[in-house]
Amino acid sequence: MGVIIINFKAYAEGCGRNAIEIARAVLSISDRVEDYIAVAPNHLDLSEIAKIGVDVYAQHVDPINFGSHTGRVTAEMVKEKGAKGSLINHSERRLRLADIDFLIQKFKDVGLISVVCTNNVNTTKAVAVLEPDYVAVEPPELIGTGIPVSKAEPEVVENSVRAVKDLNPNVKVLCGAGITTHEDYVRALELGAEGVLLASGIVKAKDPKKALEELVGLR
Repeated sequence: MGVIIINFKAYAEGCGRNAIEIARAVLSISDRVEDYIAVAPNHLDLSEIAKIGVDVYAQHVDPINFGSHTGRVTAEMVKEKGAKGSLINHSERRLRLADIDFLIQKFKDVGLISVVCTNNVNTTKAVAVLEPDYVAVEPPELIGTGIPVSKAEPEVVENSVRAVKDLNPNVKVLCGAGITTHEDYVRALELGAEGVLLASGIVKAKDPKKALEELVGLR
């Protein structure tokens, strides 16, 4: 069984009613496979999608406690809205290492799952020491290209997995960037990753349900 987290980002195809339709498709497919499939919608859709029954992760949480922080979002807020966890340090929302550390510890305190995105082996090593639940390795130059990291830069996945397991075998490794097909997904698992983090390959597909069925091998 592998792990699949689908990041809706701020794509028009992944907001509002479109997001709900994709989430319902995810739920129906989850019942047919052993893979764990979760979604990361934007904050405005998070609570409504959580009610559907699919596991929901926030796309970002600010490294703050409650206080005078206009427009910010705390870990407690997303948990109250039904989130199981959150992405941290996505390439489109980078954070300082100290802020990543703050969030990982905060998530442990409030009972959220941390999925920390990294861009190379050295960053992955630094994050693994902080003991997140997951690291998701995504070379930014491959994000949204349709060129899977599992093929273009397999050594990044292999070396990241090896580095993480050497430092802390309890930390799970996902890989992302360009993952779109069942072959990409299987290859990521063969390289040692526990699963994948992906976005446009599903969210921007003409038929997201069909694309997800293909990814998990139902087509």
